[in-house]
Amino acid sequence: MDTISGPGGFAAELRRRRTARRLSQLELAERAGTTQRHLSYLEQERSAPGRTMVIRLAESLGLSLRERNALLHSAGYAPVFPESRWEEPLLGPVREALDSILTGHLPYPALVLRPYGEVVAANSAVSLLTEGASAELLRPPVNMLRLMLHPDGMAGRVRNLAAWGRHVLENMRAQARRSADPRLDLFIAELSGYLPEQPPGPDHLGFAVPLRLSCGAGTLALITTLTSFATATDVTLAELHLEAFLPADAGTAAILRARAGSTPSLMMNSQASFE
Repeated sequence: MDTISGPGGFAAELRRRRTARRLSQLELAERAGTTQRHLSYLEQERSAPGRTMVIRLAESLGLSLRERNALLHSAGYAPVFPESRWEEPLLGPVREALDSILTGHLPYPALVLRPYGEVVAANSAVSLLTEGASAELLRPPVNMLRLMLHPDGMAGRVRNLAAWGRHVLENMRAQARRSADPRLDLFIAELSGYLPEQPPGPDHLGFAVPLRLSCGAGTLALITTLTSFATATDVTLAELHLEAFLPADAGTAAILRARAGSTPSLMMNSQASFE
């Protein structure tokens, strides 16, 4: 038997996710290989979707694996994608591979994050970011986004807090528009309250807004890269991403190289919390 108990709200959920992505019924129907009429019937609860159709619609909407499982559940079907615990032996090879990447990125900071900024693992250079932060913000589960923008975290050392902070928030707002997750909306509202009110200046480097961070050796200019598991079929892996900081100028690179080996290893494991 392929269905589970407790389904409900598929029509409303499908309509909400389609609207959040600003797709018309016709556009989504064409992507999913069905007709606008059939999609209209699904959204009006005049037809019940088959399991294959739910999967096709979820793929066409570009939903995350967790969201695809939720859409299946709302239609009365069992989830397709497993969700492993990070500590499980099954993910051991992945943890080892990520540890190697984090170590290989030294002397530059790098972290593995869950959704909304929860730190799973980090290399020793991340001490540059946590330096001077309050003990409360460093207590697991550590949320890196909160730590970066909070006045008791990195904010006091960020020279371009208005511009850089808004760059971070705009990326989060783009995600919120796709996911329509009320928890994310609340988190964005919290982080917005930490930023200065003055408008950001023209502080940019190509497509990126560099983080200008003060430290004992001077002011660093850092840009970030994000890497995710694009082909993951496990919910846990699909939600992870690697955030790696890189020097934006020669002076920053020299300071980071000089710091190499002077800080202890830092590895963190925690569960997400937005309380």
